[in-house]
Amino acid sequence: MSCNHAATFLSVALPPPSSALFPKRPFGLNQTLFARNARFRLRLRLGVRASKGESNGEAANWSRWIPAGSFAADNVFRLIAGATASPIGQFVASPTTFLHSIDPRVKLVWLLALVVLPARSHIIMRFGLVIYLTLLSIWVLPRNAWTDQLGRVYLLSGLLFITLGLGSDGVPALVQLRTPPPAMMGLPNLPVSLTGYAYVITKLGPLTFTRKGLSVASTVACLTFIVFQSASLCLTTTTPEQLAFALRWFMLPLKHIGVSVSEIVLTLLLSLRFISLVFDEVRNIALGIVSRRVNWKQLTVMETIDVFFNYFRRIFKNIFSHAEQISQAMIVRGFKGDGDTHKIYFLSESSFGVIDFISLLCLTIVIGAALLSEYYLV
Repeated sequence: MSCNHAATFLSVALPPPSSALFPKRPFGLNQTLFARNARFRLRLRLGVRASKGESNGEAANWSRWIPAGSFAADNVFRLIAGATASPIGQFVASPTTFLHSIDPRVKLVWLLALVVLPARSHIIMRFGLVIYLTLLSIWVLPRNAWTDQLGRVYLLSGLLFITLGLGSDGVPALVQLRTPPPAMMGLPNLPVSLTGYAYVITKLGPLTFTRKGLSVASTVACLTFIVFQSASLCLTTTTPEQLAFALRWFMLPLKHIGVSVSEIVLTLLLSLRFISLVFDEVRNIALGIVSRRVNWKQLTVMETIDVFFNYFRRIFKNIFSHAEQISQAMIVRGFKGDGDTHKIYFLSESSFGVIDFISLLCLTIVIGAALLSEYYLV
């Protein structure tokens, strides 16, 4: 459908000013001004032109810039439903692996060590930890879980590596040396390194990839990958009750200095239980919108935005409803707001076994290798 509107011009002619409103003055300058105003005609021209045809001498095709249905809202909701389908930070009971049987206290020690090691080890050790966690995730997690998790974490780490590698030392500052060159002082020039050392690794146009950029980028990217993936492995292979028990075991000495350990553990337990509810609500509402097969092409931009606003409003409404139900269930079970007097049942007590000692031995070897790599790998 094509609509062409011709240009419309409005002309307004104003009459000369009345002598009753503007009486003549005896001054010559004022008489000259009034004479000019008498001959003045104000012509106001307003042009309006719109077209939806091709750009062959006509107005611009403005309809192309109106995103009527071009937001691909259906694909967005399908993407949301697919992204939340895989377990993110949720316990996966099957398949049962050796990580499921490791004591949760040992897992927390591993998590703490993996957070510290990338910043205090050689670059080879950092990438070695990344490869180790990648292989461990492929071995332990189901295929649909590790493909989504590794893909997202690798994408984030890769973006950080490229950005920091080229941005930390990529554009060096222009600095003028204060000391004169060796030739002016009668000294021989410094010999070129015989080991092939070069501070600048490569150049990409105006950007430079240096050894400092490589060090900063590898540290941040590897630390990001290790923190996210190790936490995901721990949450996937450990129940919320076991994590709460391990945290309570480590924080019990703080109880003597007035720290409310029971309240912190109860908050952690509720938070871990609530994560799965949030992802379920996000996925279920997105699937509900997709299943209705809305004809997005017939909706305007404001109607599409209104659907998205209603989607987020429904998510928060359901989440608050779940939170209210949880609070009511806790009150029915005798919770009166005091975490110290309320007993928390952890289902099963953890105990050390042979696999836990082997895990601690492996952790000791990894820590020793990381510390030695900083001194012997140059």
